[in-house]
Amino acid sequence: VDLMSVKRMMEKLGAPKTHLELKKMISEVTGGVSDTISYQDFVNVMLGKRSAVLKLVMMFEGKANESNAKPSGPPPERDIASLP
Repeated sequence: VDLMSVKRMMEKLGAPKTHLELKKMISEVTGGVSDTISYQDFVNVMLGKRSAVLKLVMMFEGKANESNAKPSGPPPERDIASLP
């Protein structure tokens, strides 16, 4: 995952970051070794103890599925004629 991919993801999650903030994030994930996040680094971040990224992704996916959300509140009243 490169810098621009992380930038687009953060913007879609509603948490835009500056170029320097993104570079710092990538550096924290990779340990300063690389300018891109490898698959192994990504898995470690997603499964790690400081998994705020996973929470943001789950929140974002929850917003995408809101159209399929179940109605809230008590169910409508039914009478004998409406039963199968």
